[in-house]
Amino acid sequence: MNKKTMPRTSKKPSRSKLVKKIDVVFSQYIRLSNADKRGYCKCVTCGKVGHWKTGGIQAGHFQSRKHYSTRWDERNVKPQCVACNVYRAGEQYKFSQYLGNNLSEELHKKSNEITKFTIDELQEMYEHYSQEVKKYL
Repeated sequence: MNKKTMPRTSKKPSRSKLVKKIDVVFSQYIRLSNADKRGYCKCVTCGKVGHWKTGGIQAGHFQSRKHYSTRWDERNVKPQCVACNVYRAGEQYKFSQYLGNNLSEELHKKSNEITKFTIDELQEMYEHYSQEVKKYL
């Protein structure tokens, strides 16, 4: 058989593609789950209100997304306006005040743990948050 006639097998998406897909759906989930009935949510660091989809609200991380142990921890990610999340580098001090000392410290410690998810775990996470988002839409 040559390559053209070989049957297609379902190939799992690459790790990097899965991470991107989870980031998108997780961000939607964070914003939707913190929005009111009209779809508006409030920035946890400055109080600005915006629509979850079109109002300049993002899923801001207290501990950076580079730390996989806290990247998709719902306690670590809250709605933030673009100004706080991007232009003011996440306003980590104000974010920590919002979370409180105990949780801030716990998330800081957890962020230093080495975590590597399997492809199957990432796929499960993607499916989970995709289902959660559908509940809000």
